[in-house]
Amino acid sequence: MTGHPQTPATRPEKRPRWMVGGATILTFIVLLWAIELWDGLTNHRLDRNGIRPLETDGLWGILVAPLLHANWDHLIANTVPALVLGFLMTLAGLSRFIFATAIVWILGGFGTWLIGNVGAHCPYVGVHCETNHIGASGLIFGWLAFLIVFGFFTRKAWEIVVGVVVLFIYGGVLLGMLPGTPGVSWQGHLCGAIAGVVAAYLLSAPERKARERKRSLSSSHPKT
Repeated sequence: MTGHPQTPATRPEKRPRWMVGGATILTFIVLLWAIELWDGLTNHRLDRNGIRPLETDGLWGILVAPLLHANWDHLIANTVPALVLGFLMTLAGLSRFIFATAIVWILGGFGTWLIGNVGAHCPYVGVHCETNHIGASGLIFGWLAFLIVFGFFTRKAWEIVVGVVVLFIYGGVLLGMLPGTPGVSWQGHLCGAIAGVVAAYLLSAPERKARERKRSLSSSHPKT
C-alpha cells in the first residue's frame, strides 16, 4: 500500500499561534479556579502545602504553590494579569512559553524556599515566624520580567515593543518585590522576577548565537 503526499487542500490546517496560546492560558486559569473551588470545599486543606522556607518537606510546595490561593479574592487578583501576561508569553512560541514557565516555576520557587523567611516576624517583638508561600503571583512576576527583557536579548523589534508596553502598563507592579506589605510574599515576587530574567536570557540563545555568527562572518570578510 502506497501513501500519497498531502496537498495544501488535504493537509490539516494549522491553528494560529494566538488561538493556541489563548486556549492554553484559559485552560490554566480554569485549572486554578477548579483547584480553589475544591480547596474551599475541603476547608482550605490544600493551602498547607505551600512553600515553607528551609523545611525539607516544604520543598514539595515548589511544585504546587502556584496552583494554590488563600481565598477567592487572592485568586481573582491574580487572574487578569495571568491571562494577559500568560497570553503574551505564548506569542513568543508555545515551546518557549512552556520552558520559561518551568524555569520560573522551579527556580523562582526554590529561591522562595531559600529566602522566604527573610524579614518574617510575628506581631510579638523578637519572635520569628515561619511562613507558607502560595499563589501564582511569583509566576506572574516571572512572566512580567521575561516579557520586559526578552526583546532586548533577541533584538526583535516587536518583542521590544511588547516589553516596553508591558513595562508601561504593569511596571508599577514591580514594587511588589519590595518588603513592607504584611501578608504579601515579596520574596516570591522577587525570586519569580529574577527567574524570569534568567529564562529570557537562556531562551534567547538562538538569536544571540545567530548575532555572534553574523559578527564573526563580518569580521572574517572585511570590506575593501
